[in-house]
Amino acid sequence: MKKGLASSKERARPQAPLWAFGVLIAVLIVLYLPIIVMMVNSVLVKTDTWHFGFDWYLQIWNDEELVDALVRSLEVGLISSTVATLISGMAAIALLRSRFRWAHIVNSLSYLSLILPELVFALALLSWFFVLKIQLSLMTVIFAHVTFSLSFVLMTVNGRLATLDVSIEDAARDLGASEMTILRRVIVPAVLAALASGFLLSFLLSFDDFLITFYTSGVGSDTLPIRLYTAMKVGLNAKLSALATLMFLLTFTLIMGLTKMRGLRQILTEEGH
Repeated sequence: MKKGLASSKERARPQAPLWAFGVLIAVLIVLYLPIIVMMVNSVLVKTDTWHFGFDWYLQIWNDEELVDALVRSLEVGLISSTVATLISGMAAIALLRSRFRWAHIVNSLSYLSLILPELVFALALLSWFFVLKIQLSLMTVIFAHVTFSLSFVLMTVNGRLATLDVSIEDAARDLGASEMTILRRVIVPAVLAALASGFLLSFLLSFDDFLITFYTSGVGSDTLPIRLYTAMKVGLNAKLSALATLMFLLTFTLIMGLTKMRGLRQILTEEGH
């Protein structure tokens, strides 16, 4: 009966006007045509004639400065994402189960980095490092990335914990399970997909971040976005298009992974119910 009502509603749904499809196509062209041109430019090589090849990509791997910047970006992203996931995961569980009077206020303040403009956040971190007399280096970049990644992971894990059935924990207690056993055997497996999603999201934000990294990095600690910006000030060339294409492909892969993780989390939630 419900399926029949749903199908009748779908049949009764009006079709979108043609001009709406035209607007959609125009928006897609504006968004993705520059990316397509960039990707084509990265494989377009001119010798005697124009032909397609991967010469510019080979030049990237032969450029030690670009490779070092890529390694630093991966290092910062992996370390900051791991630390942020561990801290936010434990904080989300503690805030949800805490009987602390001001727990909801602490939970709200934890989303501060989502509200603050990125420029203000970067200047605040830079001022804090200056007050503490900490020399800017790769470690300050990692600390800054951990700081702004915490809110994103916490938001992801909180969303999963909010749907977690408390009766499962009560049943485990009735069966004699300790709090540590409940955490290890019930809560952590339930939020594992959310933790993985938060990790991928924070890594994606860290890898692509420019503004906060620009203000908190020192000499010799340039990440790939900073290096790309520095090279663009000299002039655009096909090698930069190849580098930007690699960054786009990595970001796209991570977004697809994040989408799969969210789908997995939805499946696990449905199975739990």
